[in-house]
Amino acid sequence: MAGLTGTIVGIAALIILLIILVRCICIVPQASAWVIESLGRYKETWGAGLHFRVPIIYRVTKKVSLKEQVADFEPQPVITKDNVTMRVDSVVFFYIFDARAFAYGVERPIAAIENLSATTLRNIIGSMTLDETLTSRDDINGRITAILDEATDKWGIKVSRVEVKNIEPPKSIQDAMEKQMKAEREKREAILTAEGKKQSAITLAEGEKQAAILRAEAVKEQRIREAEGEAQALLAVQRAKAESIRLINEAAPGEGYIKLKSFDTAEAMANGQATKIIVPSDIANLAGTIAALKESSKD
Repeated sequence: MAGLTGTIVGIAALIILLIILVRCICIVPQASAWVIESLGRYKETWGAGLHFRVPIIYRVTKKVSLKEQVADFEPQPVITKDNVTMRVDSVVFFYIFDARAFAYGVERPIAAIENLSATTLRNIIGSMTLDETLTSRDDINGRITAILDEATDKWGIKVSRVEVKNIEPPKSIQDAMEKQMKAEREKREAILTAEGKKQSAITLAEGEKQAAILRAEAVKEQRIREAEGEAQALLAVQRAKAESIRLINEAAPGEGYIKLKSFDTAEAMANGQATKIIVPSDIANLAGTIAALKESSKD
């Protein structure tokens, strides 16, 4: 009986020992760090992997995630340089690069970051007007990031960036801004309409101008062609007359032919509208010449 009891006690002791040994084996996951204390004092920081913890002596004080984290803070009331009160909320992106400093640097580090972010945001926006605040988000983000990163460095925290998520002016300011935007849109619309009408009028005037120029060019071309035609016709008539005179001169006409032409000229003058006719002094001789020509033609 005593032997059986001793066996049971031994088995129980072995099981307890195995349980203690198993509990002393620690596996730290990836992107994590554990802060270890030895008898109440900082001993070391365990990275990812398998570690053995000495019972009672070693204690895991804090398990820290090394992943980038996001802290979305509640909207904070801020006052601009031109005394406009509005609410601004921000988002802080950070990660822990020193687990020991994070564990021992500050109590409630996330709350500390929130308070520091709110204070910094008030200081920065307090030095800017409302218009500058609404149009300078990138500048505000950069300044807050630089200030927070410097302040949290001793806490083992790296602030990668800060984003101002929303800026909410008072209702009265929002109404005024909407009216201003509406007025600007109406102004741009009026300007575009006026520009369109102006361009249309200019285009119409240019078209009329081009049409008038083309009409003038057509009239000019017509008159030039008519003048050239008349000049060519007159030149042709003069050339014909010159040719006829040349042929007459080459034929050496007699005195009778010349007198006959004179008579034709007088007859043409008589058929005109003139009220007076000048008769050559030798008209009688001209008539005799005509009669002689007729007689010669009969022979």
